[in-house]
Amino acid sequence: MSQGKRIVLASRPHGEPTSANFRLEDYTPPAPGAGEVLLRTIWLSLDPYMRGRMSEGPSYAAPVPIGGVMEGGTVSEVIASNNPGFAKGDIVLSRAGWQTHALSDGKGLAKVDPKLGPISTSIGVLGMPGMTAYTGLLDIGKPQPGETVVVAGASGAVGSAVGQIARIKGARAVGIAGGKDKCDYVVKELGFDACIDHRDPDLAARLKEACPKGIDVYFENVGGAVFEAVFPLLNPFARVPVCGLIAHYNDREARAPKWASSIMFAILTKRLTFRGFIVSDFAARHGDFLRDMSAWVRDGKVKYKEFVTEGLESAPGAFMGLLKGANFGKQLVRVGPDKA
Repeated sequence: MSQGKRIVLASRPHGEPTSANFRLEDYTPPAPGAGEVLLRTIWLSLDPYMRGRMSEGPSYAAPVPIGGVMEGGTVSEVIASNNPGFAKGDIVLSRAGWQTHALSDGKGLAKVDPKLGPISTSIGVLGMPGMTAYTGLLDIGKPQPGETVVVAGASGAVGSAVGQIARIKGARAVGIAGGKDKCDYVVKELGFDACIDHRDPDLAARLKEACPKGIDVYFENVGGAVFEAVFPLLNPFARVPVCGLIAHYNDREARAPKWASSIMFAILTKRLTFRGFIVSDFAARHGDFLRDMSAWVRDGKVKYKEFVTEGLESAPGAFMGLLKGANFGKQLVRVGPDKA
């Protein structure tokens, strides 16, 4: 067995992560025991939630321990198997994390159907990000024909799918993204009705112009100044699926905004619905998601973009860039070739 590589959490970040928080290690991948399979990572997904796993505070999932392999979803090849459910050469979804090889007892593994699309899409538009968009928008946002749906992070893996699904359901889709190139892509390639650059000093005014009838659904990925621009435009009975708060992931301490009382007053008087969610809340919807999303992708109704860096060693830099919006599309790391 050739040498493997893994990236572990060397220290917990205070504020923005730095390269010193990660450590690249060499190791010898173990042979699989009874009932086990040995996986070789092909694709690694990088996602904003990983920043939370680097911190020690309470959350919906346990933090990565110091010295532990960084958390992450992967597409992997089975290269050795003592498990009757998996054969050498099978391509599977796994939670192998930031490493070239991993052992598994088979629990939690799912075979990837290459007929649905390139295998990388199983951790992108046909995977967790796509299902996050699908369930958060349809099960919480419940967009109706003619309503206005606004989504932050509109050129990213989740946001791009949200806006396209909104359009499929007959709603107006207004994106918020960082920079002219991303906004042009969101409108011209993905078919959003409008897209506002969150760097625009007149963000609030531009957003109001793009939403003349107010906002009925706001899919929250960002928080910060973007939320402050959105909030006054929420219509009575608006729904706000809260998926992420990337603007706050590097905050050194949690603090309520000065206008928290105004938020609560508006929630009461406008009868607003705010609901935070984790995609696993909707696990029972996976079959519906895969059926609908694969059909939409196949028919060209949902398009996607991948932002790929090469080699496991690139993961820390790519992840730090992701938190600053450097990616353009779904952030992936190509760890190894499709076939050994």
